[in-house]
Amino acid sequence: MKKFLAVAVIVAVGITVFGCGKKQEAQEPMTMEALNTINAPAAVTPEARATAEAPVQAAPVAAQAPAQQMESLPAVPSVPAKPSPMDIQTALKNAGYYSGSIDGKIGLKSKKAIEDFQKANGLTADGKVGPKTWAALSKYLTAQVTSGQAQ
Repeated sequence: MKKFLAVAVIVAVGITVFGCGKKQEAQEPMTMEALNTINAPAAVTPEARATAEAPVQAAPVAAQAPAQQMESLPAVPSVPAKPSPMDIQTALKNAGYYSGSIDGKIGLKSKKAIEDFQKANGLTADGKVGPKTWAALSKYLTAQVTSGQAQ
């Protein structure tokens, strides 16, 4: 019984130290810059590629795609795909549609401000910030706060 216990302990320590299978290297998630280099046309300057934060691994993927296929790919949007509630409230406040506190909670005041912004910009007034609404609203994210222009 003691031998069995000793062997079990040695096996457990061995598995813990050496692992029981092939270890995979952790991959970092792709950044927007990496996606831009994959979808970029072939005329990108070397300086632009050097400044991108994309890993070197992303470049061969773009080189393998035919030129015609690369030109037909849609452009990567320059605005975030899903803005945070604080970004939405900040942009609405800067645009003059929201007067509440920026608390990161989309409540009744925020929804009303979103609807007002959508109506004023010819968008479907559903109170939700989808890609079209965010494309129009994101311009105001870094703009200065407009004083007294609540619309």
